[in-house]
Amino acid sequence: MSVENPQKIDTSRLDEILEECGSKKSNLIAILQKIQEIYRYLPEEAMTYIGTKIEDLSPATVFGVATFYAQFSLEPKGKYEIKVCDGTACHVRGSMPVLNAIKSRLDLTDGKMTSKDGLFSLETVSCLGACGLAPVVVINEKVYPQMTSDAIKIVIDTLLKEER
Repeated sequence: MSVENPQKIDTSRLDEILEECGSKKSNLIAILQKIQEIYRYLPEEAMTYIGTKIEDLSPATVFGVATFYAQFSLEPKGKYEIKVCDGTACHVRGSMPVLNAIKSRLDLTDGKMTSKDGLFSLETVSCLGACGLAPVVVINEKVYPQMTSDAIKIVIDTLLKEER
C-alpha cells in the first residue's frame, strides 16, 4: 500500500476506513491499524477526526489508546522498521555494536530514529523472543539471527540497492 503525504490527511479516506471497519468504539484498534498502515504513523489530525466521528468516543480516548499500545507510533516510520533486541542474551552477545553500526550506517544522530530519506526507522526492544539466536535484529518481520556489525551493514546496503 502506498504511503500518503504525512502533512495532508484525507478525511474521505478516514471515512472509508470507518465504513470498512465499522464506526463503533469496539473497532478503534482496527481503525487505528488501518490509519497507521496508510500513513506509517498516527497523525494527530486523523486521531482527532476519528474521535469526533465515533459515538461515545473522544479524541483524548483515541490518543490514549494510540499511546498505550506499542504497535502504534505518533511519529512517521520508515518503509523498513528495524528492531534491535537489547534483552540480556542479545546484549551479552553484542547487540550494542550492532545497534551502533545501524546508527552509523543510516546517519542517525541527535536521537533521531528515522533516516533522512525516510526509508528506515530504528527502535530497540526488550525482547524479540529469540534468545538462542542472539543478537537478533528484525526488519519488517524478517528475523536476522546472530547479527554482527559487518553483517547488518550488508543487510542495510542490500535493502538500499533494492530501492534503486
